[in-house]
Amino acid sequence: MSWKRSLLRTQLDDSSSDDEDCLILGTAAIVDTFANEKKHGGSVLGRRMIYRDRKGGHERMFQDYLAVNPTYGPELFRRRYRMSRELFLRIMNAVEAHDDYFVQKRDAANVLGLSCFQKITAAMRMITYGVSADATDEYIRIGESTAFESLRRFVVAVDEIFGEQYLRYPTEADTTRLLAIGEQKGFPGMLGSIDCMHWAWKNCPYDKQGQYKGHVEQPTIILEAVASNDLWIWHAFFGMPGSHNDINVLHRSPLFDNLAEGRAPQVNYSINGHDYTMGYYLADGIYPTWATLVKSISLPQGNKRQYFAKAQEAARKMVERAFGVLQARFAIVRGPVHIWDKDTISQIMRACVIMHNMIVEDEGFVVDPNERFDYGGNNVEPAHGRATRTLDEYIDAHRKIRNKETHDQLKEDLIEHLWNHHPDLY
Repeated sequence: MSWKRSLLRTQLDDSSSDDEDCLILGTAAIVDTFANEKKHGGSVLGRRMIYRDRKGGHERMFQDYLAVNPTYGPELFRRRYRMSRELFLRIMNAVEAHDDYFVQKRDAANVLGLSCFQKITAAMRMITYGVSADATDEYIRIGESTAFESLRRFVVAVDEIFGEQYLRYPTEADTTRLLAIGEQKGFPGMLGSIDCMHWAWKNCPYDKQGQYKGHVEQPTIILEAVASNDLWIWHAFFGMPGSHNDINVLHRSPLFDNLAEGRAPQVNYSINGHDYTMGYYLADGIYPTWATLVKSISLPQGNKRQYFAKAQEAARKMVERAFGVLQARFAIVRGPVHIWDKDTISQIMRACVIMHNMIVEDEGFVVDPNERFDYGGNNVEPAHGRATRTLDEYIDAHRKIRNKETHDQLKEDLIEHLWNHHPDLY
């Protein structure tokens, strides 16, 4: 009990009731608690306040990039923001409408705060150049804590606004186009290629480093992705510790959930006189021998098998190209991440994949209006309207996905198909 309350007790009138005594002492205790509580925020004694001229910073940035006759034209804008100005404005306007944090406001002193352009530019500089939050202050006129908060809220908003569209599973139209591209590359039924990428986690907590260290000497977090020839990333499963290998990640991945549950478009194609009802992905040698995965041959014997190994390894590089472009566009995923919070790291990765797909679409690599695929839709059946599968049907679908005999037969058929129909493609 503090000395104030002790003094108060001695000064209480002996004629007062016990209830009044309790009320007075309780009030004194509350006042004493708030008086001793540590205050947060506001000015700190001995710290010099920085006048950043936020309004002037916004005006200079606007003239540099968004004015009618900007100082830095479209080419430099594309280089520094990794996307066209039109796409950036689309993202910025959508984020501002989605999250009130990015709306420019006035504070209690009627001083205009940071603009949406300043906050999102700070987030984009950290994503595209991989710099620290403090490094954005000199040009953007934004404090370190505000820059990091802008980054955190920006990636969340991008995921919530655009994630459903740009991290979707392939629709019937998407599947038709992917199958046609696979046929052109000599692999009927191919939907893309699959692989994993490790992202170094510099500030991994000490008690988790054993879990996140694998074949790399530092803690990493794994991204499993499926990409097509146009660099679009159709599947992104992120968050597994770096101590896992590709097989462990695949077993925990939702990649084949739609197929097992009957929601994915059913694919029908024929190779070498054999009929198949599931598409497949090209994979490297560590992956299991499943009916939905086609691997290379480690020691091919004979001209046919050597040609197949060469073709499979060349076509499989599409996912590694996608990883390379993703890291080139967003340097934050190329170097070690310095953030402690794993949830924020996951949101950053998802946002980078989403913006990567948006850039791919904006630059015209996905759908060419003059591109036509003859008979492309005959081997795809829509998934809409299917009844929910029973447990037995679900288990049977998983058995078909992991069927080794189908895998071996499919590989033999592809070897013959490539040799007979595409002898000069690779």
